[in-house]
Amino acid sequence: MKAGLWVWPADPKAQRKVIRQVAVDKHLVAAMTAISKGKQGLSNAELDDLIGDNSEWMTLWVIKQLTALGFIEYKVDLFGGPARYQLTELGRNVLSIITGRPIQPPPPPAPPAAQAPAPSQPPTPTPSQPQVAAPKAA
Repeated sequence: MKAGLWVWPADPKAQRKVIRQVAVDKHLVAAMTAISKGKQGLSNAELDDLIGDNSEWMTLWVIKQLTALGFIEYKVDLFGGPARYQLTELGRNVLSIITGRPIQPPPPPAPPAAQAPAPSQPPTPTPSQPQVAAPKAA
């Protein structure tokens, strides 16, 4: 495990070589595929479960590899939620090359609920029709 892919090369020929090396490693492809399916990314525990090798060391190695290559990024939740890994644009492109299928970017966060604008004028009351009493039967 001392050897690894630690730099995304600038040369297109070297990039194809790195993509081939990533493609043959089942853990790297499994991690990228799992992260791509999560709408908001995956936490460490979720990623470890989805890789399915029951080895936190292997998960750590995979995360280091993918982060060093620039395929994933680590997003910290400032309000106490778990931090999540998300695919970068480069990671989505590489995964689509490896799988042969286009990877959809995650949907943008939903905007906060829009409030209805307050009416500028109060509603005008409509005059009510006078009620006519029905004649009493004798």
